[in-house]
Amino acid sequence: MFSDLHTGYFTMNTMDNLEKQLICPICLEMFTKPVVILPCQHNLCRKCANDVFQVGSKPLSSHPGRLLVIGGRFRCPTCRHEVVLDRHGVYGLQRNLLVENIIDMFKQESSSTKPEQVTKEETPMCEVHQEEKINIYCVTHGVPTCSMCKVFGAHKDCEVAPISSIYQTKKTELSDGIAMMVGTNDRMQGIISQLEDACRVIEENSCRQKTQLCEKFDHLYTMLEDKKREMCQKVTAEQEEKVNYIRGLTRKYGDHLEESCKVVETGIQTMEDVEPSAFIAHLEKVERGYENMDHFSVDFKRERQALRSIDFIQGKKEKKKKFRVTKRDKP
Repeated sequence: MFSDLHTGYFTMNTMDNLEKQLICPICLEMFTKPVVILPCQHNLCRKCANDVFQVGSKPLSSHPGRLLVIGGRFRCPTCRHEVVLDRHGVYGLQRNLLVENIIDMFKQESSSTKPEQVTKEETPMCEVHQEEKINIYCVTHGVPTCSMCKVFGAHKDCEVAPISSIYQTKKTELSDGIAMMVGTNDRMQGIISQLEDACRVIEENSCRQKTQLCEKFDHLYTMLEDKKREMCQKVTAEQEEKVNYIRGLTRKYGDHLEESCKVVETGIQTMEDVEPSAFIAHLEKVERGYENMDHFSVDFKRERQALRSIDFIQGKKEKKKKFRVTKRDKP
C-alpha cells in the first residue's frame, strides 16, 4: 500500500478511504503533527489529546477533594479506553511517525492528482457575482459572500470580516465544543461507572446480610427446638415421677384399708360368738388393737412437701405456676 502511495498509483476511491482514516476524531481534520498513538492503538493530534486531557481534568463539582476524573487519565474518544498518563502528560505518549509519514505522502499525492478539485473546494465562487471568489463573511447576516456584494450588492451596509478569521474562529469554537463534549462524556461515563459500582456493592452487602440473617434465625430455630424438646422431656419425667409416687401412696393406703377391713370383720365375728369365754378371749385382742392405733399412723410431712414442690415451670422472670393435689384429712 505504501509503495502505491509513493509511486502515485492510488485510485480515487482508495485516496478517499485513506483520507477518512487520517481524520482526527477530536478536531475532525486531518491529523496535525505531531501525532500520538494511544495504548489502544488509536491516534490523536497531540494538541487535541492535550485539550481533552485538560478539559477532563477539571473538577465536576465545587466540593473540594471530589474529582470524578483523576488527573493523569482520560478516555480515548474512539473506543472509550482509559488512557493513563505518566508525569509527562500527553507529551509522554509515543509519536506515530508512520502515520505522520503517510500524511505527508498523502498530501503530496493529493496535490499532484487533484489540484483543480482542491482549488475549487478551497475557493468557491459567489452565486450573484459568479466571477468573484467568496472571500469575506457577512457578520450581520451570518453568510459568506464576496467583495462585490460588500461594495455594490446586498451586503454593502453590513458588518463584514475576513473569511479566514471567521473560519479560524468557527473552527476553534467547534474544536473547543467537541473537546468539552468529550470531557463531559468522560465525566458522565465516570459517574455511570461509580453508580454501577454502588449498585454492585449494595447487592453484595444485601446478599451477605440476608445470609447472616438466615443463619441467625436457623440457629435460633435450633435452640428453640432443643429447648422445646428439653422442657417436654422434663415435664414428662416429672409427670412419671409424681404419678408413680402418688400411685405408691394409693397402694399403701389400700393395704391399710385391707387390714382395717380384716379387723372389722374379726370384730363382727367376735360379736356373733355366743360363748362368753371365747368372746372374752377375742375381745381382749380386739381391745388391744382398738386402743393402740399406732400402726395405722401415717406421717404426711414428706407427702405434703412433695405435693408443694410440684411445679410446671421454674424461672427467675417467669411467674411460678404450681401443680396442686387436693389433700385429704388424715384417716
